Amino acid sequence: MSSHVRSGVTLARVLGARGRRGEVAAEILTDFPERLTHLTEVWLADPHDEALPPRRVAVRRCWLHRGRAIFHFEGCNTIADAERLRGLEVRVPIEQRVTLPAGRYFVSDLIGCEVWEAQKQAGGPATSILDVSSTSPTSFLGVVREVQFFGEAIAGTPLLVVETSRGELLIPFAEEICRNIDVAGRRIEVHLPEGLRELNS
Repeated sequence: MSSHVRSGVTLARVLGARGRRGEVAAEILTDFPERLTHLTEVWLADPHDEALPPRRVAVRRCWLHRGRAIFHFEGCNTIADAERLRGLEVRVPIEQRVTLPAGRYFVSDLIGCEVWEAQKQAGGPATSILDVSSTSPTSFLGVVREVQFFGEAIAGTPLLVVETSRGELLIPFAEEICRNIDVAGRRIEVHLPEGLRELNS
């Protein structure tokens, strides 16, 4: 099994059985849900056991329904078959992911990035968030563990869940806060608004 499939792009996560003929409902984890309906083959992987090789399966059919993706995989014919897939991630090889426009990022590229906080110059004038540049002095905050979304029915900015030495810190993934994002260098520079740490605590 090639490593690019193990670390491939996760497009959905199976939630459980849906229907009587082996269909499953899946949480959509891509900004391009329509592409799911065109998949003919995917890899099912256990995110909690990366030592277990992903399993390649054919997709009989996939359609979108009420914010979920409904998959019918080859060889999955009963409710019991479908339930055995609960919690598995639906992945494709990394070279099959779409090309994103500037300023948009894959969740998989953000997870594991180091987060550094831009510091105000000592004794200098107060600056707005927009005044912070990538040349500002920085201090290490932590590492992105996951990205949280509010869901289709709730408007809101995604949150970076950052593991710090003081515990979990939730940082809005907004342009005015995440000022410099270098996924190749695995680094995100942020300028935290006043009171954000207190809000987290």
